Amino acid sequence: SFGVIADIQYADAEDGYDFGGCRRRYYRHSLGLLRGAVQEWAAARPPLAFVLQLGDCIDGLNARRGEAEGALEQVLAALRQLPVPVHHAWGNHEFYNFSRARLAHTGLNSRPAAAGPPAGDCQAYHCSPAPRLRLVVLDAYDLSILGREPDSPRYLESMRLLREKNPNDNLNSPAGLKEPHFVEFNGGFSQAQLDWFDEVLKFSDEKQEKVVVMGHLPIHPDASDRVCLAWNYKDALSVIHSHQCVVCFLAGHLHDGGYCLDSHGVHHLTLEGVIETPPESSAFGTIYVYEDKMVLKGRGRISDRVMHF
Repeated sequence: SFGVIADIQYADAEDGYDFGGCRRRYYRHSLGLLRGAVQEWAAARPPLAFVLQLGDCIDGLNARRGEAEGALEQVLAALRQLPVPVHHAWGNHEFYNFSRARLAHTGLNSRPAAAGPPAGDCQAYHCSPAPRLRLVVLDAYDLSILGREPDSPRYLESMRLLREKNPNDNLNSPAGLKEPHFVEFNGGFSQAQLDWFDEVLKFSDEKQEKVVVMGHLPIHPDASDRVCLAWNYKDALSVIHSHQCVVCFLAGHLHDGGYCLDSHGVHHLTLEGVIETPPESSAFGTIYVYEDKMVLKGRGRISDRVMHF
């Protein structure tokens, strides 16, 4: 079994609202909800194998207030109470607070030192937490203009792609776009990462493993709205669909959450965000893995779900 949580977006700030001005965000309370989740996971019997933190653990507000380091330390201190490994995805709010180079030297870098490819500063990696089960962590901002030096090749490549698809003055605005997910607060997967992903899944097919994939951004339109998808989500899907082994793709980013079972029998679960969860509720889950299914036990805003494979 393993824990799942998304979009904590902690800041030591009064409640605010989303960019649309209508969804309440409980910045200060999100840390309390995280601590509640940690307490329950730490007491779980039998013990969990690991926890997945699906990105955006601190809010962009912290950068403007000069509180990024302190906020991150609070979140990491809560997670350090867990007796098991935590795997972190990096989301857009991480990059509002830190450069990619800086993040690599924080507790949010869960990539093992000897992880091997993909090369460069891509954060993707894989591991096998139990026999015949593989976890793949994808880097959904490998292609992105967030967190990178403006003169770096990857920044220039990402800006070219974004400009091609989004002529708006405000690159965070999807207004009028044929492909509304081409906005600055999303990102994508480099070809090198997709090739590496393909090789990992080939290996898992051969070993007859079941694979759980996680990343900050959803990759299926039916488990997201039209805006919150990875830029080249179709490429990631086609890699997954060319193999037998993937049973589930876990994402955050869309605070309402989402779910679908796709045409190839892969479950796409987008977790509801902690940040928009009232203090008296909660938003986390524990997933129990069996030979033929995964069972999600949700708390608060997250529903129970049985995912057969």
